[in-house]
Amino acid sequence: RNRCQSLDLRGNARHCFLTGNLDSYRNLIGKGLRCLLDVPHTTGQEVYRNAHHSLGRFFSQSSQPLGEKISSLLISSLGQPPRHFPAWNIQINRSFHTSPSLQAAPVPLFWIIVKPAQKLFAIILGRSIRNWWKALPPNKRELFKESARKNKWKILLGVSSLGVVFVMFYFTHLEETPITGRARLLVFGKEHFRELSQMEYDMWMEQFKSQMLPETDARYQVVERVVGHLSESNKDIPQVSALKWVIHVVDEPGVNAFVLPNGQVFVFTGLLDAVSDIHQLSFILGHEIAHAVLEHAAEKASLVHFLDFLSLIFLTMIWAICPRDSLAIVGQWIQSKLQEFMFDRPYSRTLEAEADKVGLQFAAKACVDVRASSVFWQQMELAETIQGQPKLPEWLSTHPSHENRAEHLDRLIPEALKIRESCNCPSLSGPDPRLIFKLNMQHLLESSKGRGPPNSTKQDPSKPKLDFPHT
Repeated sequence: RNRCQSLDLRGNARHCFLTGNLDSYRNLIGKGLRCLLDVPHTTGQEVYRNAHHSLGRFFSQSSQPLGEKISSLLISSLGQPPRHFPAWNIQINRSFHTSPSLQAAPVPLFWIIVKPAQKLFAIILGRSIRNWWKALPPNKRELFKESARKNKWKILLGVSSLGVVFVMFYFTHLEETPITGRARLLVFGKEHFRELSQMEYDMWMEQFKSQMLPETDARYQVVERVVGHLSESNKDIPQVSALKWVIHVVDEPGVNAFVLPNGQVFVFTGLLDAVSDIHQLSFILGHEIAHAVLEHAAEKASLVHFLDFLSLIFLTMIWAICPRDSLAIVGQWIQSKLQEFMFDRPYSRTLEAEADKVGLQFAAKACVDVRASSVFWQQMELAETIQGQPKLPEWLSTHPSHENRAEHLDRLIPEALKIRESCNCPSLSGPDPRLIFKLNMQHLLESSKGRGPPNSTKQDPSKPKLDFPHT
């Protein structure tokens, strides 16, 4: 958890750099909106040599030297793929995740402490009501039922009043999402998350303190320039210019990246090995920046807090109605799973799709080849297929499936290309990277039909290597 006119998502940095010369910049004014472009100063031979290393591979660990790897990332931003492609060695090790294992921003500390106490209170209250009812003599039970029937309209009015209070609370806390204009519940504002963001930042820094790359490392500089270029190109958006973006590159093989609500950017080196070129990296970081700009962490925390408060009523009823504690525990588990799969996870997928849309717009304003965005998720889909990972239904996940994500981005790319054009970006030359990927997949399928089973003595089945023919 993105257009020249006005966008939403999540930098303070330098200027745009999409070129082989990091010190060459040119400001372009397009339709009254400022977009930046880096002017390349490389020969065609240099472009081919570097692109040969970068665009010719899809993802995972690379055997090429770091210097060539970083150079190829920069050169590939020219948007001009080479005329020939080398044999591609694909080594799939893991799946890609664009969020940390913990929430990017937990709910305010007070509610973190109080939430278990609230549930415990609801359980004790419900259980007490059940025991009280069991202890009542039969005649008193009948008197109580009779009294309830006589006052049913008063009881209904009281329940309805409680429902009205919740509805009023919901609609009085609706706000408009920056850039997209979507109405969303926001109970916690930025001020509630500043201290917690700092606490989580300290936690991550403690965890990765021995794995942080120095600022002199070429991989750090690539990430710094990508984030800087994205923030500079989108500084007309107040939410982007208001945050100070701080870069942290972690020497960790996991394919991961996330941005905290206070602008702290964390990128794993596994992601740098996974992307094919600078365009894919720009889109992924634009997606993560979008989460911060759109305040998705505060929005998700607000929804969870609201639903948890509502669930206390149902939790009390479950423990009051169920005749035994064992049945109440099962009922509580079912209630929590229904909330998770009917509200929490679908809402998370909605936020991910929104971050994809805004991140694509951010990338378009930065003159990135936005067509590469859907290719990345097709690559991840291919990686999981080759690795033999089981495909879970999308409704079980907090993220859209790789396939659906690629299709969603394909539908958004035409609009992103118009945004890119409105920013006076140079026209995209060369074939569409989506077409290149499709053709190479066809070559892969054709070549695999004529091959026998791999020799287990020569190849580790957990790390399949596929050779793509020259195109």
